[in-house]
Amino acid sequence: MPYLSIRGARLYYEDTGGSGEPVLFSHGLLWDSHLFHRQVEALRGHYRCIVYDHRGQGQSEPPPGDSVIDLRTVYEDAVAVIQALGLAPCHFVGQSMGGFVGLRLAARHPELLRSLALLDSSAAAELPLTLARYRVLTTLTHWLGLRPVVDRIMSLYFGRTFMRDPERSAERALLRRQLVANPRAVWRAMQGVIHRRSVEGELHRIQTPTLVLVGEEDAVTVPEVAERLHQRIRGARLKRLRCGGHMCILEQPQAVNVALEDFLEEVERTSLQESGMAAAAN
Repeated sequence: MPYLSIRGARLYYEDTGGSGEPVLFSHGLLWDSHLFHRQVEALRGHYRCIVYDHRGQGQSEPPPGDSVIDLRTVYEDAVAVIQALGLAPCHFVGQSMGGFVGLRLAARHPELLRSLALLDSSAAAELPLTLARYRVLTTLTHWLGLRPVVDRIMSLYFGRTFMRDPERSAERALLRRQLVANPRAVWRAMQGVIHRRSVEGELHRIQTPTLVLVGEEDAVTVPEVAERLHQRIRGARLKRLRCGGHMCILEQPQAVNVALEDFLEEVERTSLQESGMAAAAN
């Protein structure tokens, strides 16, 4: 299996290769690189697609000991992955937790990114009441695993339309099993995510072309949070998907693919136009 040795950990990754511009995908909490398989299939004909598992999730190794995997560490891993694979500047697609990473990259290392797509994500820290609830879920996971809390997580992650659709019951059952399959040690990543610091004060630094996508039924990062990102990141585009929850990428993969393809094509067109104008000026 392909692994990168990154800052004391071995991170699992997959790379489609090819000569197209690189797109790096960063997954959400409790999932892994497989989350993006439909996006990779849609984009690999034109782009070089790279997916990886955050340390302590999926097939990537957790660091030794029993310490929390804080978001700063995960963000620094992403910097190292881009540098190790020679991807800069790359398109970056982050879902939820992956979006937390992408925002930090765009604000602190703009030279590494060509574009940024934020899927159901946020720049804010957790609110006190929400944090208290998430601490309970994390503590239960630490001692008992995800099985006792999986129904609550499903209701948070997925919109009511998806959860009530009788034709998608088998799909829900499969996703539930995938969540339960997480080891108890995933609490270390959960703890790091829920205690992340706000980066709202850094949004003014972001000059990278940015897409903000959110589901209208997202109960974790509600549409108003996406609106704030859209307003505070210069030139950001906003796409709201009806009947989508926090996991639009699983609930409405085709709609997400169309939004991503349109955005990446727009970034490419703008870049070519700017290159043409620069050449004409010289």
